[in-house]
Amino acid sequence: MFRRVLIANRGEIALRILRSLRALGVEAVVTHGRDDRLTLPVRLADEGVFIARDDPLASYLDIEAIVEAAKEVGADAVHPGYGFLAENPTFAERLTEEGIKFIGPRPEVLRLLGDKLAAREAMVKAGLPVAEGSGKPVSDRDEAISTAAVIGYPVMIKAAAGGGGIGIQVVNSPDEFEAALRLCQGRALSAFGDDRVFVEKFIEGAQHIEFQILADGSKAVHFGERFCSIQRRHQKIIEEGPWLSEEVREELGAKVVAGAEAVGYEGLATFEFLRDAEGEFYFLEVNPRVQVEHTVTEMIAGVDLISLGIRVAAGESLPLSQDDVKLSGHAIQTRINAENPFTLEPSPGRIWECHWPGGPGVRVDTHAHTGYDMPPSFDSLLAKLIVWAPTREEAIAKMDAALGETLIIGVDTLIPLHRAILNETDFRNREVNVGYLDGHQGLLDGR
Repeated sequence: MFRRVLIANRGEIALRILRSLRALGVEAVVTHGRDDRLTLPVRLADEGVFIARDDPLASYLDIEAIVEAAKEVGADAVHPGYGFLAENPTFAERLTEEGIKFIGPRPEVLRLLGDKLAAREAMVKAGLPVAEGSGKPVSDRDEAISTAAVIGYPVMIKAAAGGGGIGIQVVNSPDEFEAALRLCQGRALSAFGDDRVFVEKFIEGAQHIEFQILADGSKAVHFGERFCSIQRRHQKIIEEGPWLSEEVREELGAKVVAGAEAVGYEGLATFEFLRDAEGEFYFLEVNPRVQVEHTVTEMIAGVDLISLGIRVAAGESLPLSQDDVKLSGHAIQTRINAENPFTLEPSPGRIWECHWPGGPGVRVDTHAHTGYDMPPSFDSLLAKLIVWAPTREEAIAKMDAALGETLIIGVDTLIPLHRAILNETDFRNREVNVGYLDGHQGLLDGR
């Protein structure tokens, strides 16, 4: 096991990783910028490393500064969490060059999975289902339009290096295609430094379902699925699980495991899929890191995924088999973002009063507290509230009660929207797809 790990992240995930390191008897060091110097992860760590930058984001994106920090504090390994440098192969390479373990997949695997076209090809070879698409970059307007006509509208134009919903344009007719192509290429170049895009069939009325895996570079196991169709701006705000029948879970889970093993994956990862109205699945991408909603899986599988990922990175073979994975009950997570619940605009500022819920089956992952200043420079995620109950109906009731017990004064949050969704008929009846909020505008109007 490692002696000391540097956490190259902030907020709730930095605190979450720190707790697993504590349970493993490993010292934790946390990097931080100016705005985070007094946050809980930094205060609770064995040591904090200040990376001074004028731009708050730069403190978490400066590869050389973080590598030097890891060397200075004598870290055996670096845990990147999610976001920032978590999927950056150059960062993983630099750490490897310095003899420091990157807790995650090898750089070459990160490069492969970071390219949606290459990842798509690898997963097709491994037997995973994909939506009909160009399978290669398209840049010529006439070729792209011809490809879309063969696939059939509506289609998506997607950035090959995209992620987080950035660089996706849905096109409903040939008249819209040229403008959408230019827009998608421009956004891809600006966000990722790579303007390659490809065309893929748009799955109307789809559900977003993802599988959690753990692999040791040779073998993999899956921990079942999470349902993540409640989204705004292609980003999730409510996740839950399980969702599928045991038969479907076993069949798709076996394919996911084959995909992870085919690329020699090491660590935690999430395989994302769309499921159409006929029940067919289509591979989207692999997120090669711990996922924000890993908590849902931890609640229904009774495991500490972060600890398992650290143990594998330290050289252990898979510490459990597929037969060891048992799912129980139902879990729901709400992302309590500091946002206006009706306009969805960020709401940074000071929290003057804060009270989190508790009780059996209630979990809160947060770095926020009374007196905390929510900075405007970072993602608006303030906390994750997770509940577990024997059934989905009981989990919904428990989540509604827990949200009602939550008190946050000083910033707006999504709590009113979450409670409205929990009590909406279609949600309760599982009649949900990724267009849920667009089809239920009354929820955003406070009705």
